[in-house]
Amino acid sequence: MRRMRYAISIPQFYGDGEFNPVAFRAYCARIEELGFESAWTQESTLGASPQLGPIETMTYAAACTQRIRIGCVVFVSTLHSPVHLAKSLATLDQLSLGRLDVGVGTGGKFRPFAAFGMTSDRYVTRFTEGLALMKALWTQPRVTFDGEFWQLKDAPMEPKPAQKPYPPVWFGANGEAALRRAVRLGDGFFGAGSTPTDRFAGQVEIVRAALAESGRDPASFPIAKRLYTIVDDDRDRARERMNAAMERVYGRRVPDIEAAAIAGTPEHCAAEVARAKAAGAELILFTTMADPAEQAERVAREVIPLLG
Repeated sequence: MRRMRYAISIPQFYGDGEFNPVAFRAYCARIEELGFESAWTQESTLGASPQLGPIETMTYAAACTQRIRIGCVVFVSTLHSPVHLAKSLATLDQLSLGRLDVGVGTGGKFRPFAAFGMTSDRYVTRFTEGLALMKALWTQPRVTFDGEFWQLKDAPMEPKPAQKPYPPVWFGANGEAALRRAVRLGDGFFGAGSTPTDRFAGQVEIVRAALAESGRDPASFPIAKRLYTIVDDDRDRARERMNAAMERVYGRRVPDIEAAAIAGTPEHCAAEVARAKAAGAELILFTTMADPAEQAERVAREVIPLLG
């Protein structure tokens, strides 16, 4: 059985003028000392909740650390120029000395495509074609690409990523078709923080079946789960804090997402993490929703030790 790995979120929620570089650098240094395997951002370009961009935040975090891996789960890569995104990620992998993980997802058909100069037509094709082009730019000396959406002729892109052939590509996915696409095109599956554990368990079954059908070694395809987390000695207070935090992020109360988040005492949080582990998670991403520095300490010192 693969060793369980634990990850933590990189703080991104700062209003105008709230960012504290000293505190951010101290947080990055501390999560590395606490032994987290990786640290992750998420992407939300448009929204009322003040959230820093993932690439810029990861770059800052990489400069503040030496060993911890840095990732984003997920880039809604459908809304990106794959050439620009491939260049930015290759650059970050070089700057971090090969510590980058890349999460991608289609984002679904209800994204604000018009704001990004595109339509929702054939968004899955746009997603898969964009990913194929990114991989080509990361691996081929010169790229000739004749796609439906993008065309290149004998185009080089240097430098390539530090990791060969490219950084691990994790897929965010929900439905069966997307989960099977993850097995076909990706290097791992990352369950969403908004997905309850019972539903995540069903997704893992689909992923494992697709791996078996393709003849792919399950050991080559890790499975992860984001867990929105608040640790508090008062369970009721923890739930109130979590629901308020989720409402700020999503702009409204969403009972299913609130139910998927874990909030409570260390013992309660550990029990919920154990459920996600039993459902198939091999990497747990604690996305802390209040007081990042304090919560990282509590997760590392009070929750993870209870998991054995």
